[in-house]
Amino acid sequence: MRHWFKDQHMRSLLKNSSYLGASRVVAAIAAVATLAFTGRGLGVTLFGLLILIHSYAQAASSLSKFQSWQVIVRYGGQGLAAGRPEDFKLATGFAVGLDIVSGIVGMLVAIAILPLVGSWFGIPNEYIVAAMLYCTVIPTMQAMTPGGVLRTLDRFDLLSWHGVTYPIARMILAGIAFAMDAPFVAYLAIWYVTDLGGDLFLWWLTHRELKRRDMVDALRPTLRPHPLKGAWRFAVQVNLTSSLTAAWGPIARLLVGGILGPAAAGFYNIASTLADAAQKPTDLLSRAFYPEVMRMDVKTKRPWKLMLRGAALAAMFGSVAVLLVVLAGEPLIRLIFGAQFEPAYPVLVVLVFAPLLAMISFPLPPMLYALHRDQEPLTARIIGTIIYFAIIAPLAWEFGLIGAAAAFVIGMAAMVLVLALQVWREYRRMRSA
Repeated sequence: MRHWFKDQHMRSLLKNSSYLGASRVVAAIAAVATLAFTGRGLGVTLFGLLILIHSYAQAASSLSKFQSWQVIVRYGGQGLAAGRPEDFKLATGFAVGLDIVSGIVGMLVAIAILPLVGSWFGIPNEYIVAAMLYCTVIPTMQAMTPGGVLRTLDRFDLLSWHGVTYPIARMILAGIAFAMDAPFVAYLAIWYVTDLGGDLFLWWLTHRELKRRDMVDALRPTLRPHPLKGAWRFAVQVNLTSSLTAAWGPIARLLVGGILGPAAAGFYNIASTLADAAQKPTDLLSRAFYPEVMRMDVKTKRPWKLMLRGAALAAMFGSVAVLLVVLAGEPLIRLIFGAQFEPAYPVLVVLVFAPLLAMISFPLPPMLYALHRDQEPLTARIIGTIIYFAIIAPLAWEFGLIGAAAAFVIGMAAMVLVLALQVWREYRRMRSA
């Protein structure tokens, strides 16, 4: 195993992951502390309501916004590697245009339909106006273009700085609100301000880096990327895949709230937050793996070796993290959130299998994108999503929160199985060629 680390690409993958890792550890601690302050300050029902409003905005953003960072990594990264900086600028401008249009459209649609669908997700009528105001953060939510620019320019250190700022700010403000016995609207305002401030900070870091490289004109928006072959098709397919992926979390919480009520959504959110903590190391590898594999020739053995080694490392780290979460989950929930949130632990035990599956399979979608099989990850995600939506209500009605968590894991398992079969088929095709 020692010879793995002699590979330049493996060392680069681990270096960039370590930048993100340091920030993710701090961010995870801050996020748990924030939830603890909020849960204790608001109680089970109002805490669940806050999660539902935030999840609605997240879901609207995930479903509407293009995953434009992948456009930059693919076309911009290849352009810079080939000595064509104009490709990087055009890809970045195209990403900015996509973010602006999709963000505004997503915000308007989310606000327009909220009075009609809010009650479906457990949001009471008296909080509909507050939820509509919260949706105004959607255009900047998730900051896709800046993330793509900084990944492509290998500035994972700046991404790590951003990764710790708004979680710490949210934790401090939530702590102040808890100490002052603040009302529900104060906590909602804290979530809004830190979401908006964190996204604007990332845009500022990106602008500063581009200005330093004399490429600030790359931020000029456009929707006509004609020199970039297949850019629109790639953007649409990747958007559908990544939007479904990103939306699973907030949509799952909305569905739980709609079926079982706001309190259940609060329990589910605590369990999913702790379960996702086990996946953080793999998230870091995944974010660093995609730009790395796009720089490699997929006709050689090197990217396939990197994929297998990355998956093996993720499986080892992930297994340990999952074991720790399961063993320490119940006393941790009782200590941090209080005895009233103990029903979240059985849900955690089931949900923790979903991040384990994600850890093992993290290199599969980037490999398919590198092979220009853009449709395949979308197909896998659609199959998993259909299965998830088909079984969540029956399982939740029959088994409550445990059933809702099991539906999520089953949908994830179906998606991973399809991805593995797709990559294996492409590997055999390339070997025969």
